[in-house]
Amino acid sequence: MHLSRGVAALAGVASIALILAGCGQNSGQEKKTITTSTDSELTTVDPSKTTAVGTFNVLNNVDEGLVRLGKDSKVEPGIAKNWTVSKDGKTYTYNLRKGAKWSNGDPVTAQDFVYSWQRTLNPKTASQYGYLFSGIKNADKIQNKKAKVSKLGIKADGKYKLTVKLEQRIPYFNLLMGFPVFFPQDSKAVNKYGNDYGTSSKTQVYNGPFTLTKWTGTNNTWTLKKNKDYWDKKSVKLDNIKFEVQPDTSTVCYPG
Repeated sequence: MHLSRGVAALAGVASIALILAGCGQNSGQEKKTITTSTDSELTTVDPSKTTAVGTFNVLNNVDEGLVRLGKDSKVEPGIAKNWTVSKDGKTYTYNLRKGAKWSNGDPVTAQDFVYSWQRTLNPKTASQYGYLFSGIKNADKIQNKKAKVSKLGIKADGKYKLTVKLEQRIPYFNLLMGFPVFFPQDSKAVNKYGNDYGTSSKTQVYNGPFTLTKWTGTNNTWTLKKNKDYWDKKSVKLDNIKFEVQPDTSTVCYPG
C-alpha cells in the first residue's frame, strides 16, 4: 500500500464531509441558503475519473460511501450502519442501511459498491486513484492486468451485506472508505448516460446529503440542493449551497 500517497490524497478532502455553515448565509429567508466561492472549476463528477480536490469536496456532499468523515476526520457510519473486522484485520464486513436511495429512486445496495470498485480498477477506466485500492485482495494484479476485475476482494452477500478481503492489515482502511473513489455507483446510471456520465449535474445520480444542480459541465456556478431522500436528512441544516468559481484565492470564501 502506498501509505504516503494514500494519506496525501485523503488530506485534501477529509475535513469537508458535510457543509453545514458558511459565508453569505441568508438567515432571514425561510429556506436556509448560503453562497460561497471556490477557486477551482468542476471537471467531472464521475468518482472513478475525477482528480480535482475541489470536485472531491463536492462529491463528499452529494454522495456517500460506507462511512463518512466527521469532525477531525472521525469515522462515522454512512451507508454502512455498522461493521465488524476479523481478528487478523484482513476481513471487513459491512451491514448496509436498507433505507438509502439514489436520487433516481434506486436503492443503494452492496452490489453498487462492488460495481463501483471494479469499474474504477478496470484498466479501461484509467482511474488515477486506482492505487488507493492496493492492499485489497488482487487489486494490484488487476491494475497490472494480471487478474480480472471479478477477482477483486469485494463481495455482495445479498443486497445489504458487503465483505471486503485485504491482503494485509491496513490500519487506516476505514478512513479510506470516506474517500469518494470508494463510494458506490449506480450501474443503471452509468449505462444510461454512457460517455456523458458525470459530465453535468443531470447526467449523474446522488445518494448523499445534497444533490448537484445547475451545472452544465462548462459553467462556473452550481448549486447543492438538500436531498429530500437522504437517510439522515434531519441532520442537514441547509437547503441550498450556491457555488461560484473565483480564481483569485484571496477572495475565496470557504464554508465552515
